[in-house]
Amino acid sequence: MTGVRPDDVVAVADHEATRVLTLNRPEARNAIDIPMRLRLLEELRRAVDDRGVRAIVLTGAGGTFSAGGDLRSMEGAGPDGVRERLAPVHQAVRLIATCGTPVIAAVEGAAAGLGVSLAAVCDHVVAAEDARFVAAFGKVGLVADGGLLWTLPQRVGMGRAKEMLVFGRTVPAPRACEIGLADSLAPPGGALDAALELAGEAASLAPLSVAAAKRLLARADHSLKRMLEAEREEQAALFGTADFAEGRAAFAGRRPPRFEGR
Repeated sequence: MTGVRPDDVVAVADHEATRVLTLNRPEARNAIDIPMRLRLLEELRRAVDDRGVRAIVLTGAGGTFSAGGDLRSMEGAGPDGVRERLAPVHQAVRLIATCGTPVIAAVEGAAAGLGVSLAAVCDHVVAAEDARFVAAFGKVGLVADGGLLWTLPQRVGMGRAKEMLVFGRTVPAPRACEIGLADSLAPPGGALDAALELAGEAASLAPLSVAAAKRLLARADHSLKRMLEAEREEQAALFGTADFAEGRAAFAGRRPPRFEGR
């Protein structure tokens, strides 16, 4: 990897066309305080705006994805303080869901609270076989945030979402993969390597096509009529791109395509 800044609360490293963002407060199990929220949003924006970045991997340092929001930093926060804390998280979640770059979560150890929210909004979740997911906001007197009330039912269905959000049950990684909270499993300690392999596959695809797919999937209105209309416009735009011409030429020449995102 290149470009590592290990002392930052979000460490950044490039692995070919993949940008790895690592939540980097291992002494606090990567609890997400305000500086980390702001830094994560900044680095997500930077990665999305970088044409050389074809995939993003989000992970945590020290064998833990994230223990969730930093409760110690919440003391004394009133309603305005809560809104201030949530603003960068909401922007980050919205960016992950709607940006044209594939975002993959690599989960080791625990993903708790807001950590589950960040993982669940990613396009793919790789979980170590001994990882676990818990969103027991009720144990601290709060409600789920970070978009989890939207993403979790989409991933696992309403009944299973209530098992986690209403009853506070912990979900081990094999069960998470079975119900759709995680998308693939890796050996303990191997989640990042598996995520990088998947990111490499995503990075080889036409970036404009991937971006169009993410835009369509993120639409609030999923009615067939509206989706067909949106699909028609996206496809018409893609027909005129250099990447589509390259894709056709590579298919005819039986060679790997070389996409440039234009």
